Amino acid sequence: MSNERLIYLPLGGAGEIGMNAYVYGYGKPGKERLILVDLGVTFPDMDGTPGVDLILPDIQWLIERKDQLEAVIVTHGHEDHIGAIAHYYGQLGAPIYARAFTANLARRKMTDQGHSEQAVKTVSAWPEVVECGPFTVGFVPISHSIPESSGLVIDTPNGRLVHSGDFKMDRDPIVGEAFDEDLWRSLAEPGVLALMCDSTNVFNPHPGRSESEIGGEIEGLVAGATGMVVATTFASNVARVKTLAEAGARAGRSVCLLGRAMRRMIEASIETGVLTDFPKTISPEDVTAMPRSNVMLIVTGSQGERRAASAQLANGKYRGITLKDGDTFLFSSKTIPGNERGVIRIINSYSEMGVDVVDDSSGKYHVSGHANRPDLSALHEMIQPTYVVPMHGEHRHLREHVKLSQSNGFKGVLAVNGTMVELSEDKAGIVDYVETGRTYLDGTVKIGALDGVVRDRIRMALNGHVMVNVILDEDDEPLGEPWCEVKGLAEEGASRAPLVDVLEEDLSQFIGRAGNKTLLDDDKLEEGLRRVVRNTTQAEIGKRPEVTVIISRLSA
Repeated sequence: MSNERLIYLPLGGAGEIGMNAYVYGYGKPGKERLILVDLGVTFPDMDGTPGVDLILPDIQWLIERKDQLEAVIVTHGHEDHIGAIAHYYGQLGAPIYARAFTANLARRKMTDQGHSEQAVKTVSAWPEVVECGPFTVGFVPISHSIPESSGLVIDTPNGRLVHSGDFKMDRDPIVGEAFDEDLWRSLAEPGVLALMCDSTNVFNPHPGRSESEIGGEIEGLVAGATGMVVATTFASNVARVKTLAEAGARAGRSVCLLGRAMRRMIEASIETGVLTDFPKTISPEDVTAMPRSNVMLIVTGSQGERRAASAQLANGKYRGITLKDGDTFLFSSKTIPGNERGVIRIINSYSEMGVDVVDDSSGKYHVSGHANRPDLSALHEMIQPTYVVPMHGEHRHLREHVKLSQSNGFKGVLAVNGTMVELSEDKAGIVDYVETGRTYLDGTVKIGALDGVVRDRIRMALNGHVMVNVILDEDDEPLGEPWCEVKGLAEEGASRAPLVDVLEEDLSQFIGRAGNKTLLDDDKLEEGLRRVVRNTTQAEIGKRPEVTVIISRLSA
């Protein structure tokens, strides 16, 4: 009897939406050959992760086993699936496989991080396959909100796995490949051990809608507008960008793309042949010279991102372009939970300008790229797996998807990040738990979520900061008075005197009372000075700030 096993281990994306990273392994326990499916990011916010640039999955477990890693497989080009590959390539070193459009995006990311493009291998669609140690992997076209999305067929010595990737059942997606039911049914013919399945929209009881259904509504809105029209959507939703651009062109408007991500996506689509008939565009400089009623802008920033074109326009001016009373701004997108505050801020800024803002509350101008509950059931029925393993969702999504699979007559397996599941025809059981979490990209450095950097930043933001400077001479006597620098605190408190003056007076009194035992011991002196600062600011302004103490000693 073989002592080799087949394992599935999510390191990101199972228990959250975003930051996807799924490990598959086959071999003797602890010595499995591994593949990684997707390696994405999620995005920070000012409340919980101030100053952080990106949030990456903590893949230390995989880095420690990089010699066992055969390949990184990328299903599609969304940032939550592809965004971390270049950041981690130096620590993993495994070849990266993707279809042409996704590979184009991956190579750009590799170049940006100083890595060779040669690490990214372009593969064709199923039935072409890639041999990765004990795994044979095929990329099966599936519709989603970005071109050339793929589900995966992963054949193993223990049986076939199907990894859905992000998907919807769109028979007319405008750009990219339509969902092919016959193709997906054919995948089940050898028998499928497990289906790892997208769970994002498991709570939506309605059948999914096609991208082609919203073109008419968008055209009607653009045709009826009088001033400048601006629309925002996800830059990666090339089909939507095309629909918006065609609506503008049909209304007699010149189209301008604003935002680097928007332009790069369209460029990649044209370079790889995904897009062949995009309307002609004009430059931002051309926009300023044209009548407003003759222009349509398609801009980045549908989620309220502060540096994107939508936010820049809302702040007053971007690339010489301003919005005015009578213009129209369309959100052809869904606001991702957690981004509401940024989006509302932009909407209110436009409202103050007199711009008419149209969102998707009516459901006319956006359709989701993820399968709803009836479509998930349909995929279960097509694939006929022994097990359904929900992925890509918060815990509530995964748990509900398990219930759905069981109601459809399939065994559901709940596996959140860090849960290692062994899969066989006889059982699907948890065999280990791996520590997982988040890694922050802070500037050019990756830091752990528990390293304290972001925690300290939040504490300074909440409480303010005081720096105390003390100089002692060669006899360990104070040289002059201590002085303070204060950041993020009120200038005056209860005593109606400047806070800095009150602090420096109290610190001077403390130094004057301190005995040699304190003055000779940096730790005791620092702790005493810190305590004085916090007690004084608490009494003066009701705050206990973060305190940095600098003690300088002069030598003889």
